[in-house]
Amino acid sequence: MAEKRSEPVVVIGLGRFGSSVAQELSRRGTEVLAIDSDPKLVQSLSGELTQVVAADSTDMEALQQLGVGDFYRAVVAIGTDMEASVLTTSLLTELEIEDIWAKAVSRQHGRILERMGAHHVVFPEHDMGERIAHLVSGRVIDYIEVGKNFTMIQTHPPRELVGEPLDEALLREKYAVTLVAVKSPNEEFALPSDDAVLMYGDTLVVAGKMRDVERFIDLV
Repeated sequence: MAEKRSEPVVVIGLGRFGSSVAQELSRRGTEVLAIDSDPKLVQSLSGELTQVVAADSTDMEALQQLGVGDFYRAVVAIGTDMEASVLTTSLLTELEIEDIWAKAVSRQHGRILERMGAHHVVFPEHDMGERIAHLVSGRVIDYIEVGKNFTMIQTHPPRELVGEPLDEALLREKYAVTLVAVKSPNEEFALPSDDAVLMYGDTLVVAGKMRDVERFIDLV
């Protein structure tokens, strides 16, 4: 998983949801190409995002000129113009983007996006931009905020912990997080034993204060 850690992301549509995702990704060190058709909106975000451009995402030539086809992940955050949302998703599929996330404003819209090739459809009324940013970054499998400052995530073991027994890893002492459960490939989640050894491919459920969990996933 480590090789996808720093994969850049293209975010198309910079309304409240799209700008939130783009800003959160940038804050976490992910390279972002942000695109919107509104030059005024692009200008307003130019001081906050390093790569933000005004372009028509329903124009294949424009996407190709921006090098969108070179990206591994894309987020289609267009909400008000359903036709543009669907067409943009379709063009990203033609460009063979491997991981397409698309915002939907209704269940019907979501089904259409899936038929157009979206791999993940999100509904902002249920999913906050910050949560989606964690998932899109590629280091987190799932992310749940429990209260104001407590987080539970699914992720993979940091490289420095692979092959080390849990009683020697000292997760609470070193990272101030708690390992809630471990899942090996093709197995079910189970409570971790002290002598368990983490391996590449394992899935961890880790809980703790938000800042501590964020420091932990930065190791992944």
